[in-house]
Amino acid sequence: MLRVCVAKACDGIGVALAPALRRLSSRLLLGASMSVDQATVRRIAHLARIAVSDEEVPHLQQELNAILSFIEEFSGVDVEGVEPMTSVAPMKMVWRKDAVTDHAGADVIVANAPVSEDGFFTVPKVVE
Repeated sequence: MLRVCVAKACDGIGVALAPALRRLSSRLLLGASMSVDQATVRRIAHLARIAVSDEEVPHLQQELNAILSFIEEFSGVDVEGVEPMTSVAPMKMVWRKDAVTDHAGADVIVANAPVSEDGFFTVPKVVE
C-alpha cells in the first residue's frame, strides 16, 4: 500500500527525486514524524543531480512536506491480517518448463527478414 501511495505521490516531482522520497517515507513506517528542511531539499536535489535555484527550494520543501504528510496518514491504517500483494488483481504466475529446445537454425530465422546481410538482420540506421 505504501509503495503505491509513494509512487502516486512521486508522479508530480520527477523520476530523479522519487528514490530519495522513498527513503524518507520508509522512516515514516517506523513511526517517526518527518519534515524536510531546506538543507535536506538541497541535499536531495544534489543526490538526484538536479539543479535547484534558491528561489525553488521553499516551493520544493512545501511539496515534499505535503507528500510526506500524505504518506504519514497511512501509519494509522490497520493492516493486521492483510496479505501482502503484488497486484490489485489476483494473479497466478505461469511457469514454463526450462528446457533446451531445438531451434530451426539461424538461416531459417534470418530468411524471414525483409533485408539481411551475412546471416544478420539489416535494419535502418536510427542514429545519425
